[in-house]
Amino acid sequence: QVHLMESGGGLVQAGNSLTLSCTTSVRTYSAYNMAWFRQAPGKEREFVATTRWDGGRVLYADSVKGRFTISRDNDKIAASLQMDSLRPEDTAVYYCAVRHATTKLPTSADEYDYWGQGTQVTVSS
Repeated sequence: QVHLMESGGGLVQAGNSLTLSCTTSVRTYSAYNMAWFRQAPGKEREFVATTRWDGGRVLYADSVKGRFTISRDNDKIAASLQMDSLRPEDTAVYYCAVRHATTKLPTSADEYDYWGQGTQVTVSS
């Protein structure tokens, strides 16, 4: 069983920044792709960003491209999501997820095997 834990959420004003972190219990982190998703109240969970197992490729949702940066540290078995220029519409519970390594960059939640419990991000206008 793989355990994930997100941290770093909170309440910020629009235009400000937050950095989310995700730590995992996997033994070989480099064997996993990882991603961030988010879910706003009353909406479906949506893709935010993903990074390939080696960090060599990343992909972002159009809504966050240019504002969010996903990164991973395979030595520390952790990943982060740097969120800049936050907007009220970014308000959601943010989840990190991992799946076994693939050269693809899956954007569907169904393609990820393990999930954290989520961290709330609230952006006020």
